[in-house]
Amino acid sequence: MQIPTHLAIIMDGNGRWAEQRRLPRILGHRKGVETVQTIVDECLELGVRYLTLYAFSSENWGRPQEEVEALMGLLGTFLKKELSQLQKRGIRLMAIGELDRLPKSISKILNDITKKTADNDRMVLNLALSYGSRNELTRAMQRLGREIAAGKLQADDLTEMDIEAVLDTHSIPGPDLLIRTGGEMRISNFMLWQMAYTELYFTETPWPDFSRNKLLQAIEVYSHRQRRFGLTGAQLRDVGADDGEERH
Repeated sequence: MQIPTHLAIIMDGNGRWAEQRRLPRILGHRKGVETVQTIVDECLELGVRYLTLYAFSSENWGRPQEEVEALMGLLGTFLKKELSQLQKRGIRLMAIGELDRLPKSISKILNDITKKTADNDRMVLNLALSYGSRNELTRAMQRLGREIAAGKLQADDLTEMDIEAVLDTHSIPGPDLLIRTGGEMRISNFMLWQMAYTELYFTETPWPDFSRNKLLQAIEVYSHRQRRFGLTGAQLRDVGADDGEERH
């Protein structure tokens, strides 16, 4: 089975999972936190090097204040509880997004954990918090604009590498596989630049019910896809014959 180097997940369906059971939406999110712990463990065992979880979008700030506050509380509790486990398992924590919009208490915990786990090298757990890809790209273009205005860059010399260098994800590769749970079939303003050649997998299963077996099923489907990156299948076979590797 071909394991993706970078797996990204849109963890959708928590609220609907709870509503279908006539439970408060926050209970669905709490159940979703348990799923996060399960999937992080499994990805570590499988050898996934980077796991990005879309935990809270920039659009989510528009949800009812009570739900937003509850989600921030869950995030804080999760981070506090997970520090020792992240250290024990050699997982580095990263975060992308408009992090300055997070409550100060959350920012403090997040900064503390990212510093303490910075040298861990078994896997990177990347949380997308207060994240929206259009916002990320806007901030990146603003930064490049300032550098051009200051004479540090020439507009005509701008390259894709220059753009990637100012994205939130500049230190990690783009996702090989995106999984979205909960039945929706869209990417919802998530890593628009980074997912130019990402394989997409959608499942009806809501995030609270997404299990180890569901993850393995998604990766199995990914394993049978041929990633051509604009080339033909014949070209890829020729390259594979030259370097002795099969490319997906």
